[in-house]
Amino acid sequence: MGNFAANEGLSIFVILVWLGINAFLFVQFYLVFLTDKWFYTRAILGDALSWARAPAACLNFNCMLILLPVSSANCKYKRLTRTLSVCLSVCLSVCLSVCLSVCLSNPTIIMFTTIAGVTGVVITLALILIITSSMEVIRRSYFEVFWFTHHLFVIFFIGLVFHGFGRIVRGQTAASLRAHNPLECVDKFETWGKNGSNCPEPEFAGNPPMTWKWVVGPMILYVCERLVRLYRYQQKVVITKVVMHPSKTLELRMKRKGFHMEAGQYVFIQCPSISALEWHPFTLTSAPEEDHFSAHIRIVGDWTEKLYLACGGDKSESQDAWMLPRLAIDGPFGTASEDVFRYEVVVLVGAGIGVTPFASVLKSVWYQTSQGQEDVFTKKIYFYWLCPETQAFEWFADLLQSLEGQMTEKGLADFLNYNIYLTRWKENEAAHFRVHHEAENDPITGLKQKTLYGKPNWDNEFTNIGAKHPGTKVGVFLCGPTVLGKALARQCLSHSEGGVEFIFNKENF
Repeated sequence: MGNFAANEGLSIFVILVWLGINAFLFVQFYLVFLTDKWFYTRAILGDALSWARAPAACLNFNCMLILLPVSSANCKYKRLTRTLSVCLSVCLSVCLSVCLSVCLSNPTIIMFTTIAGVTGVVITLALILIITSSMEVIRRSYFEVFWFTHHLFVIFFIGLVFHGFGRIVRGQTAASLRAHNPLECVDKFETWGKNGSNCPEPEFAGNPPMTWKWVVGPMILYVCERLVRLYRYQQKVVITKVVMHPSKTLELRMKRKGFHMEAGQYVFIQCPSISALEWHPFTLTSAPEEDHFSAHIRIVGDWTEKLYLACGGDKSESQDAWMLPRLAIDGPFGTASEDVFRYEVVVLVGAGIGVTPFASVLKSVWYQTSQGQEDVFTKKIYFYWLCPETQAFEWFADLLQSLEGQMTEKGLADFLNYNIYLTRWKENEAAHFRVHHEAENDPITGLKQKTLYGKPNWDNEFTNIGAKHPGTKVGVFLCGPTVLGKALARQCLSHSEGGVEFIFNKENF
């Protein structure tokens, strides 16, 4: 469980540090606004002053942090930044709710006649739209809604920076405090400023805007990343081949000058003729050793459907190169799959389209092994592919067939052990395939390894792997749903004994 436990521990530690800093800022600024400088302001606003300013300090801190995950597309710890983003979103919504509730004490005056009121309403509405469109059902079914509403963060930060420019919260100046002690003068207000009075009229000034100081650094980083993306956007991408696989899966083989990748990485793809703003992530299915890079794209939404048609997916004849759409590529970016080659024994588990990062890994391992590279540390791969229906097999089965044949020729048949499961089929439902069971190749995939039905018995699988590789660290890699990830994590924990250590790695797509 080494990497998994380490990543979990790191996530918990970072969240605890984050909570501690927020608690410190809240208490610190709450106490600051209980000082004499704000005596008269508190007399007007009551406890609302401290309860508004303390969350505002947390708001500044979290707005500084939330830009970092946005700018960390190449960050290896995607899960950690995703967790942090969720925590920050919750904190931002709470902070804004508290601040807004204070402003609503006189909505007509505050909300629509002051800079603070108008910008407060704008940034609150923007954040509500951003958070609600982040729900998984929106991301999966209406990606464009998710994509465009998230760009409201530009309006959010503009409003946030200008929120304090009206200096609506005013405290007694330092010079005034030296001449006018509010604790002594509060009961002498009738004589303020009169001859013989030791209590001159108090002078007040608004605090200078501070938010920009918190967010200017991350904003610069974000702008720099946008400039890098713009530079990459200008680089010419050549589509060398378009392959239409069954079940409406589009394979694009591409070249770009200076492009270098590692196995398991992904890129963002943009097609300007479809949308000038949308960038979609796709796992690279090619190996670093190949002279091109490729992506397999399932046609499951409006954008992918338009790309499918633009590449001639609805035509029987192949498209000429000049007729293919122009593409822009940003990346490649790293994932957990890059760590595969650190382990002597590897277990790869892909669910449905989650198999795509392992296409690159399997190809790369094959190239390195077949070319006789002595520095290949990985000696054995166990590959599990879980699919609901037979249609999902079609494009990847071609790759497995090729690897199967080549490894047999090279005498490396034992290097790769793979198991393919039809998870929605039961043994009795597959009875009509029994007649073909004795055939050399599987009737569904065409592979020598027979297709299995139902779901794997992970307890048996891990027990067998552990028995075959005593005293070994086994890397377990999953690209699939959270439920499966939890099940595999438990198996790694329970079977890490007797000198065998299963180390769990997971990524989401």
